[in-house]
Amino acid sequence: MRPSDALQTFYAEMTTAMPLAKCQKCECMRETLDTLTAALPGLDATVALELAARRDNWAALMHPIQYSCLGCDHCYAGTAQNAFAAAFPLAVTAAPLSCDFQVGSNNNWPPIVGEYFVLDPAAPVAVSTLASVELAEQLAQRQPPGLAIVGKTETENIGLDKVIKNVITNPALRFFIVAGCEAEGHRSGQTLLALAAQGVDDKGRVIGSSGKRPILRNVSPDEINAFRQQVQVVDLIGCENLDEIVDRIATLAQSAIPACSCGTCDDTPTVVAISTVTTLTATESADTVIMDKAGYFVVVPLADRQVLNVEHYAYDDTLLHVIEGPSARALYQTIIAQQWVSELSHAAYLGKELARAELALQLGFKYVQDGA
Repeated sequence: MRPSDALQTFYAEMTTAMPLAKCQKCECMRETLDTLTAALPGLDATVALELAARRDNWAALMHPIQYSCLGCDHCYAGTAQNAFAAAFPLAVTAAPLSCDFQVGSNNNWPPIVGEYFVLDPAAPVAVSTLASVELAEQLAQRQPPGLAIVGKTETENIGLDKVIKNVITNPALRFFIVAGCEAEGHRSGQTLLALAAQGVDDKGRVIGSSGKRPILRNVSPDEINAFRQQVQVVDLIGCENLDEIVDRIATLAQSAIPACSCGTCDDTPTVVAISTVTTLTATESADTVIMDKAGYFVVVPLADRQVLNVEHYAYDDTLLHVIEGPSARALYQTIIAQQWVSELSHAAYLGKELARAELALQLGFKYVQDGA
């Protein structure tokens, strides 16, 4: 796609998306606007001025983020972001993703935290069931010989980052089966196949992927190369038949040649030190919640009406506002939108109390609000 055509695609996607309520509350769109903002200093002044004006208009339509991604069949934000990268490849920088990426605190395999089942770390086959979450559990319950690990992979960026790190830290793995159904819009399975076949470009984007944001930001080129050299990716996308998957595991396991550990021959697996971030250990402190200049809250679950009632007071005990809603989520989103809380520690305290009150309402036990 020519840069001029890519820019027009970017404008068209954003113009269509921004009036949509779902896009106005989605982290996908927020990241697209952040990508645009980060690229502006590297653009021609005239183009940057036009884009900045449009960015300001689009940003004004955004609401507090309610979800990271809805998995839409067509992701306007993702398509727009890809088009923008094609229009301005030299100006686009890799902004941090909003998704969590945690490294385990011990030396056990696998090192990366995720939703998976480990069966036999010495076995040669790993399986991703993509968005078929129940299929992973069913396969783990069958415990087929030759299966080392099975889990889901729903995203084409963070999901693949985790797969790569967990695979290359186990030299016994020789095959990676991609089965189950694709996550709507993300195409993480197709992206895995593209990664194995073509790798990534100099910006970490998986070449040939049709996913929304197939950019690998948490793995190094060495890690990606090690993954591509170590395992053969086997395409069973769309297959949810347990017997068929188990049969393929058995066939692959029988054909696997154990990794040589002599340290000299070509069959010796390359050892790659994976990049990590430090995992902090959470601790409680004796510090109290900081007094919030916006006031304080009294939370009351009303069992007869099945709603949560929250009273907002000034520190001279003047009642400022009363708000009611069916869930903690609805209440805290409204309180944030109204700017009735301004201190992080107070916001965390309020979220905890709303969650406790909602649980009391659902389960019928007595709720007593904790002191701050």
